[in-house]
Amino acid sequence: MLINISNHPSEKWSVLQQCAANEQFGKVMDIPFPAISPLWNQRQVNQAVEEMFEFVLQKCEELKIDLHKLTIHLMGEMTFCFALVQQFRNKNIPCVASTTERKVLEEADGKKTVQFNFVRFRNYF
Repeated sequence: MLINISNHPSEKWSVLQQCAANEQFGKVMDIPFPAISPLWNQRQVNQAVEEMFEFVLQKCEELKIDLHKLTIHLMGEMTFCFALVQQFRNKNIPCVASTTERKVLEEADGKKTVQFNFVRFRNYF
């Protein structure tokens, strides 16, 4: 089971990313990434981390998801992600990030279009 905590619901992932997730982790469950204000201090970020951590554990308990078969896909605000990865790590729950290849297309008028193509899932630890 892969729990996707990001601003990118799995239904909108590329076919390649969806296939990789299904092949590596089985079912995918989406949890929206929380809005983390750039004005927050560390205490406020830590509170949001604790709330998300408890929410995920509660959701797993409700759905009878075995924590030993769980992986967290975590992409978003970096200090939040770092702290949340540490929480999951303390419970021996692996976390992954999605890696992408960034392609920049420059047009004649100077306009740039950036395209991100999924490559693989990479472990945080």
